[in-house]
Amino acid sequence: MTIRLYDTSARQIRDFTPLVPGCVSIYLCGATVQAAPHIGHIRSGLNFDIMRRWFSYRGYDVTFVRNVTDIDDKIIKKSAEQGRSWWSIGYANEVAFNEAYDALGCLRPTYEPRATGHIPEMIEMMRGLIERGHAYAADGNVYFDVRSFPGYLELSNQELDSLRQPSGEGETGKRDSRDFAMWKAAKEGEPSWETPWGRGRPGWHLECSAMAHKYLGSAFDIHGGGVDLVFPHHENEIAQAKAFGDDFAAYWSHNAWVTMSGEKMSKSLGNSVLVSEMVKRWRPIVLRYYLGTPHYRSMIEYSEEALREAEAAFARIEGFVQRVVEKAGKTVEPAAEVPPAFAEAMDDDLGVPQALAIVHTTVRQGNSALTADDKEAAVARLAELRAMLGVLGLDPLDERWSGGAERGEDLHGVVDSLVRLVLDQRQAARSRKDYATADAIRDQLQQSGLAIEDTPSGPRWSLS
Repeated sequence: MTIRLYDTSARQIRDFTPLVPGCVSIYLCGATVQAAPHIGHIRSGLNFDIMRRWFSYRGYDVTFVRNVTDIDDKIIKKSAEQGRSWWSIGYANEVAFNEAYDALGCLRPTYEPRATGHIPEMIEMMRGLIERGHAYAADGNVYFDVRSFPGYLELSNQELDSLRQPSGEGETGKRDSRDFAMWKAAKEGEPSWETPWGRGRPGWHLECSAMAHKYLGSAFDIHGGGVDLVFPHHENEIAQAKAFGDDFAAYWSHNAWVTMSGEKMSKSLGNSVLVSEMVKRWRPIVLRYYLGTPHYRSMIEYSEEALREAEAAFARIEGFVQRVVEKAGKTVEPAAEVPPAFAEAMDDDLGVPQALAIVHTTVRQGNSALTADDKEAAVARLAELRAMLGVLGLDPLDERWSGGAERGEDLHGVVDSLVRLVLDQRQAARSRKDYATADAIRDQLQQSGLAIEDTPSGPRWSLS
């Protein structure tokens, strides 16, 4: 079946046809590293990680580029406020972003270029745009002339006459207030680089047009990012790249926000939930389940209750996996193919919620097989389950999660040791036929939120 994706530029779901047969090229707008990431930031990385995994499963050779914006107004402002170098702030937060991506199981990008490492490519693009009459220099700034590009605003479906283009401090010399800055003139005490038009630094939009051209060429398959980037960022990227002569992206894919009380999660609203804090309270694989399983184009309203529901749902999956592994007495490898219904859901605009329904149906079928003592059927369901969970990055038997790299694994080990000590006391009471004490211990554990199950290989606990 052909993979189909919602294309923001077409405002409809389209059949995906790669520019190069068997290959997929993806450019994702990554982190602006003025602060550590909250879960809203990381949702985008998770959604496009799942997209990448699905293309790989379907046999495509994927090139995945995710940039780092390591210089912008906010980073410079924080540098002045904190008395720290801009690059120190940027690098510390870049590390924090990568730690968050790693914690939640995102595959590393093929390339992860930084804006400040590509000044020559930006100068080359500006020079070409000026020569073609699409840009001009003024007061040390370089602006894009939006009226020179007829396709401007087609992505966001706006009218130029009603446009209010955001402008920054020091953006003087514009011919039209709607023109946007590709390059900003140097200010005293701020970082700057030499150009034919004077010293300065990149505007926000130029870097992505230049880096996409360098790493993916004049045309590539998919450009991704959060829905808040449609305007002005992606609109301005298109104008620069296409006016330069590139075909640029064939498809535009945007993920929705994580909200709190109906508002976009952001630092400016003071409602962000940092990944570094969340992984202290929730297992990272549960956070991945919570953020990665809603449809990428649907909003997620953050709440503790929703996270607890995600934790309980994933616990049911893990419980089945654990029981089959114990019964089989060996590793059960993932099936070579996912079930057809799962594939159909994923092919249809990455329908993860529909695919997840197949996951839970498979778990229920597997549990029924275990109840009927049908080991062969239970193992077959686990093999299918592992294939599906692998695509979603949620396979609990994958080395990524089972090898102890997951944050919170140490705490689980401590709890396990304590519970085992209590279970040994319960077992000793049962051995001496003191069933009242054994039952009291079991009841106390259950009141603490633990479920105890007696199995042929000994008692097993789980969160109830």
